Amino acid sequence: MTLLSDQADAVRALVESADPRAVWAVGGPAGPHAGSHGGDEVLDVGGLTAVLALWPAVGALVEDGALRLHTPLAAYGDEAAAGTPAGTTAHHLLTRPGGTAALVRLVEHLGGATLAELASVRVWNPLGMTRTRLTHDTLRAPLADLALFLGHLLHPGAPASGVSAPAPLTRAWTAESLRIRTGELTPARGLLWHPAPHGVWTHHAETDPGAAVWISPRRHRWAVLLPAVRGPLRTAFREAVFTPGGSARSGGAPGGIPRA
Repeated sequence: MTLLSDQADAVRALVESADPRAVWAVGGPAGPHAGSHGGDEVLDVGGLTAVLALWPAVGALVEDGALRLHTPLAAYGDEAAAGTPAGTTAHHLLTRPGGTAALVRLVEHLGGATLAELASVRVWNPLGMTRTRLTHDTLRAPLADLALFLGHLLHPGAPASGVSAPAPLTRAWTAESLRIRTGELTPARGLLWHPAPHGVWTHHAETDPGAAVWISPRRHRWAVLLPAVRGPLRTAFREAVFTPGGSARSGGAPGGIPRA
């Protein structure tokens, strides 16, 4: 669903009033609909490493049959299970906080390469994300590459444009990840993705300010925000972009940022 011009203007006004140095974009399967300038600048998006590198690498191993989410890690060897409680599975690590370090170790053990190498070969290069790099635990990428990744999530299973190789993210893995996997436990979680209002799924850095991405398969829309200052912009931005018929409505504070 294309972002209407008045809604795009409202989102832009919201961001410019609250955080003029923030980098952002909103788009769909075909690419961005609106966003800040500087789409080619390579940015520090380290807060998104888990969803841009680790999550698709896990999906590739699942698709290959090398990893089963509910199999105890000990079945893959002592190195894979090191430092985790007995009976821990990949599913536990994907749905609970604090599991990313063990997941990285598991992925590198099963994949026979570093996470950076696996993500580049299996995901980023096939999608055309040629300027995305993970070095010294820091992920850097231009906004244009983030748009390629998020746009593909709205049409998973399709080969990347101009690439004859199999799709880097399958429809099955994306669907399995973007649903509640924690039963009645709270907070509810998918596989490294978290549910948000209006049928939206999100992943964001734990720090504030920190990068955040959102995806709405129902509305065929994605969004990314890299704020430069602390504050409640993430929530207001999400509401402005994804609320049905939404715009950056003011909650009584300047710039449309609702009061706490």
